[in-house]
Amino acid sequence: MAKRVRRRSQKAGLAPGSLVHVGEETAQPVSIRVLEYREQGILSERLASLADLAAPSGNAAVTWIDVDGVHRVDIVERLGTLFGIHPLLLEDILNTTQRPKVEDFDTYVYVVLSMLSLKNGAVEREQVSIVFGGGWLITLQEGKAGDVFDAVRLWIRENRGRICRMGPDYLAYALIDAMVDKYFAVIEHLGDRLDHLEDRMLTSVDQAMLRELHGLRTELLGLRRAVWPLREVIGALHRGGIGLIQESTQPYLRDVHDHAIQIVDALDGYRDMSAGMLEIYLTNVSNRLNEVMKFLTIIATIFIPLTFVVGVYGMNFDVMPELRWRWGYAAVMGGMAMIAGAMVWYFRRKRWW
Repeated sequence: MAKRVRRRSQKAGLAPGSLVHVGEETAQPVSIRVLEYREQGILSERLASLADLAAPSGNAAVTWIDVDGVHRVDIVERLGTLFGIHPLLLEDILNTTQRPKVEDFDTYVYVVLSMLSLKNGAVEREQVSIVFGGGWLITLQEGKAGDVFDAVRLWIRENRGRICRMGPDYLAYALIDAMVDKYFAVIEHLGDRLDHLEDRMLTSVDQAMLRELHGLRTELLGLRRAVWPLREVIGALHRGGIGLIQESTQPYLRDVHDHAIQIVDALDGYRDMSAGMLEIYLTNVSNRLNEVMKFLTIIATIFIPLTFVVGVYGMNFDVMPELRWRWGYAAVMGGMAMIAGAMVWYFRRKRWW
């Protein structure tokens, strides 16, 4: 699938509130799912088009509009018109490089988070914007394959738990909780990879391990940048002061906040672990070099006296002891073998080799 990236620099010179998509742009069609429900269960669930989008009917139901793909500026603009969303907020929605944050606009609340998933063993990040007001909630995803909201949809379809009895603020909590739960799966995957790499490093070292460790450290750093502001976002939601967050929802948000703290603590631990593994790698490389140098030094030391003997008998003097002796060559070679053997025995005894 062809992809290209629109960079923030393309907005230079435009007026504030100008709607330009920033981020990965794909040819994948945009999907719009509308789910309307109340305490008795689902009223309607359908795939919608841009022309089908309409403001909530006000029948005491919750309308959840899930837009999968924000590169279509016209859809985001249409939603802004229907729900009275500020142009600067629409600009933030279209910018998929946002830092996680929460903003209260009195009549609606805007939350932006990162949704993490595993693709071929690598961590993939996708920005999710959540906007909710009285009786409605909108989620806007980048359009990458898959999301983590299927469990929430199943709860609504089966009228399971409190989700159908409570308002859009509880739906926002359920979606945030689903994303945070996925963080645990991603972190556990990275932890398993670190443990496996550490076991391999204790027995041998090579350049492939160093590249793998560098890749893991990069993933942990990117993950930490996405998770660290998560505590502030959820903390702002559960501390009160936002009129659209009901008091009955705040204990659930506090629980998610605790999970976010656990995730940050785990990431800090894995980051320290990766730093220690880098030290293990460098120590193993140094030890390996020391072993090689020790071996070469021993070999050179053994050959020093042998070189002396050969050098003495290599002097071309006519009058030298045993120079013309019949067994002279054999005696010299035997003597050198005894010298070498004695030195090897001595090194072994001292445990130098």
